[in-house]
Amino acid sequence: MSTDQLDVEAVSGWLRAHLPGFEGPLEAEKFAGGQSNPTFLLRTPARNYVLRRKPPGVLLKSAHAVDREFRVQKALADTDVPVAEMLVLCEDDSVIGSAFYVMAHVEGRNFEDPRLPDLTSETRGRIVEEMSRVLAAIHAVDLSTVGLDDYGPAGNYFERQIGRWTKQYRASETEAVADMDALIDWLAANTPPDDGRRTLVHGDFRLDNLLFHPERPECVAVLDWELSTTGHPFADLAGVIMQWQMPPGAEGRGLAGVDRAALGLPSDDAFIESYCRRAGIERIPPFGFYLAFSFFRMAAILQGVKKRALDGNASDPEKGARMGAFVPAFAAAGLEAAKGE
Repeated sequence: MSTDQLDVEAVSGWLRAHLPGFEGPLEAEKFAGGQSNPTFLLRTPARNYVLRRKPPGVLLKSAHAVDREFRVQKALADTDVPVAEMLVLCEDDSVIGSAFYVMAHVEGRNFEDPRLPDLTSETRGRIVEEMSRVLAAIHAVDLSTVGLDDYGPAGNYFERQIGRWTKQYRASETEAVADMDALIDWLAANTPPDDGRRTLVHGDFRLDNLLFHPERPECVAVLDWELSTTGHPFADLAGVIMQWQMPPGAEGRGLAGVDRAALGLPSDDAFIESYCRRAGIERIPPFGFYLAFSFFRMAAILQGVKKRALDGNASDPEKGARMGAFVPAFAAAGLEAAKGE
């Protein structure tokens, strides 16, 4: 069965047995986009749900951990971090061929273009301020209180991540990329010592992973927690800045070359300052390493997307191939960011 399909009969039967109040008939529609865990809108006469599953086929070790996505969002239910209500987790691969979870469907707006072309200048600014608020809220979560103190190992987060994503990159490598090899070497040689900061990190915090109220500039759900763990908050912050340095448009989804002031959008420095103010951070260290790391990790992720597209088990193979073509550009941008250290 392809990633565009779902065994609706099997899902419906399992939900009748495990989700209180569930009644069919059930219809399923795959959400467009997304390159990781295939996501489906489930419709019933009474209410709608959302299902996220592991993709079929051979997967990289530790990737697509829907059980972790379920756990972290369930833990955040009573915090200042907006998340959808987690309903039920199925870890039995025999039901539909892979693990999946079902959550409540949240009505809202999703913005893929950070230029926010359909909004007013004032609303654009408020949307980005809300991004800052939510990011700071994620990093302010008390890990012990919500039961996530063991959600990721202790120690130097960046050493751990560089090691992990280097292995993932090598496992999905399809051709040599000299800039990526150089970036991996530079990061390993320039990792800062552990400064003791350890928070929940989202791992892929960007505008298109946020769902906003249908009418207000208010985030109603943070989506796609697959890369979440405990680690260093500056990784999330740098991820936002990294995305904005990409070209604008459907593929890059960035703000490179955009007159942000004319659109009511903050500069990189202004966003960092806003976040630091909310997070109670007086001074942020030189940002070059964190930005270089973000480019490296995204390049490794995109390489995995490319490999899955070539193997035929990407969520959207055609888009996956296009995204994979960005790997050399991200590696080069990472080396450029390293010069700003």
